[in-house]
Amino acid sequence: MKAISVEKPHTAEELAGVLREAESAGKAVTPVGGGRASKMGGVLERCDVELHTTALDRVIEHSPEDMVVSVEAGITLEALQDHLAKSRQVLPLDPFNSPGHTIGGLLATGLSGPLRLRYGSPRDYLIGIRVALPDGRLASAGGRVVKNVSGYDLMKLHFGAMGSLGVIVAASFKVFPAPLHDVTVETRGAWEDAERALSLPLPPSALELFADGRIMARFLGSPDAVKRVTRELGWESADPGFWAQHSRQIRMTLIAAPRDRLRGVLDGLSQWWASPGTGIAYWTPTAGEDVGQLQAVRERTEAAGGKLVVLSASPNFVRAVGAWGTPPATIGVMRRLKDAFDPAHVLNPGRFVV
Repeated sequence: MKAISVEKPHTAEELAGVLREAESAGKAVTPVGGGRASKMGGVLERCDVELHTTALDRVIEHSPEDMVVSVEAGITLEALQDHLAKSRQVLPLDPFNSPGHTIGGLLATGLSGPLRLRYGSPRDYLIGIRVALPDGRLASAGGRVVKNVSGYDLMKLHFGAMGSLGVIVAASFKVFPAPLHDVTVETRGAWEDAERALSLPLPPSALELFADGRIMARFLGSPDAVKRVTRELGWESADPGFWAQHSRQIRMTLIAAPRDRLRGVLDGLSQWWASPGTGIAYWTPTAGEDVGQLQAVRERTEAAGGKLVVLSASPNFVRAVGAWGTPPATIGVMRRLKDAFDPAHVLNPGRFVV
């Protein structure tokens, strides 16, 4: 077996230099952050260099007054949250399979968690990015102020691209005040109960519905507003530590579908939980790596206008079912972008849809 070189640069310039040398030598490079999403996507066709970003772990700049923070891509989400907590601020990210995600890894995969219901995905508060391109150049987009919107929005091009167009080395975000009040409630019910909670004047900031009928809701806001709306809802109080425990979970697949069709996609299945307010669910086939069942559910999902993506499975299973499903209508554009940014196809070959 061919040996894989492991590189752990300490600066963006060092990382860019590794990419430049790899491209010149025709070597395939796999960017690695915290490794928490290492099984997501297709099976790598080849890997000569593992390029770890974890030594790029500094907070570059934090302006509490402007509610903006800039960090290197290798910092973990937990380290960043600890830093922001000193100013009673947060980055509203709670991805599954935590802890250990790096900021760069979260941007590259596009992963989020239950708080997406209120705050959206990281792309909604990402305001600047710096990327090392395969030829060794460092490119920036956006900036360190919220209203910097000049030029092409290259930030969204690299968001969710699985490191196939460049390696994210730094990012800037709008941050949010820590909530004044944080309450979790629960009930046993069904989709209608979840929809009732979502229609409240102060809707939950996170709501998860489980296959066994358990519903967990998290309300953030002023004490008076939260107390009033949870009293109106009438559900039981629950341990707020549930969310940290829940974030440690993982399922084999992620299902995304229109909100009003997600219930039909999950009908008859077990081993899932869903965020009804965002149209996202996480599911594992009953028998584990069941090719037939996964393909059937993928067909049902795509017929409903959604997508099923494999998050964690063995390489042989991923080869059998495919990580991404039917290619999107924009696949031609995506291929041209790949050829433009990475003409030698040295970054993560085989992992993304192009």
